[in-house]
Amino acid sequence: MLLSIVVPVYREEKNVPEFIARIKPILGSITEDYEIIFALDPSPDRTEDVIIDERSRDQRIKLLKFSRRFGQPMATIGGLTYATGEAIIVMDVDMQDPPELIPQLVTKWREGYDVVLPQRKDRRGETWIKLLVAGVGYKVINKISDVYIPPNTGDFRLLSRRVVNQVLSLKESHGFLRGMVAVAGFKQCLIQFDRPERFAGQTNYNRFVGSLRIGFNGVFGFSTYALTLSTQLGFLIAGGSFILAFAYFIAKLRGAPLPIGNPTIVILLLFLGGVQLISVGILGEYIGRIYEEVRQRPKFIVDRVEGLEFK
Repeated sequence: MLLSIVVPVYREEKNVPEFIARIKPILGSITEDYEIIFALDPSPDRTEDVIIDERSRDQRIKLLKFSRRFGQPMATIGGLTYATGEAIIVMDVDMQDPPELIPQLVTKWREGYDVVLPQRKDRRGETWIKLLVAGVGYKVINKISDVYIPPNTGDFRLLSRRVVNQVLSLKESHGFLRGMVAVAGFKQCLIQFDRPERFAGQTNYNRFVGSLRIGFNGVFGFSTYALTLSTQLGFLIAGGSFILAFAYFIAKLRGAPLPIGNPTIVILLLFLGGVQLISVGILGEYIGRIYEEVRQRPKFIVDRVEGLEFK
């Protein structure tokens, strides 16, 4: 198989037919040796029926259905696991990842690039809160992370077979594809594009909470800097307390009146308590991820496959 398209889906019955209608002529102009894998979290709508109906007309359309909702990151990993192409493109079904970019992605791959990343120039339809969280998140992650993640890039990307093999060999259970691809490395390039709005329906992704979750995975999954920062903050506060104690001691020797009262005590207690809770929270983030890794639960469980070999 030359080209695999991996499409994680959930409640997308209105977008699937349009997606297939737009992508098939584009893929056909490149090669007839392709497959479209819909990685489906069980949906309350007719998404599964629509995919099966489309498959009845074209056997290159394939279905990977999970036993329960595992979320988009794990659905993507599941699709990559079953993909057989020499080049694999991960994209959304809502047309915010334009199928018309596929020829450019394949051209760059044929030029020798293992990872081709579409980078958003314009992000229409997104709130200022989402843009703020994304902008700050990328800067923080790239400032402290062990790997570099290009800003304004999502999971929409082309990966060569050897990159996919390396990503699947990683044991992380968070499914943060952007970071895992960055860990794999290899030759990469960017293609800029203007991101359109959704074709139909509402996003199943919480723009604020989801962005924070992705940001936390980038910070805690690919860097130990937060632990170092917590330690440094502890030493800084301890040092400040020694300096303050010394200042009070000198003032006492000189007979200066010392500030006495509940406000000072309350402020200090609240400050120290806040720092302690933040430090415990940081530890909790890392310990929680250690717990997830140690359990070694399967990243996804497959309920049904159509056109794919059960693994």
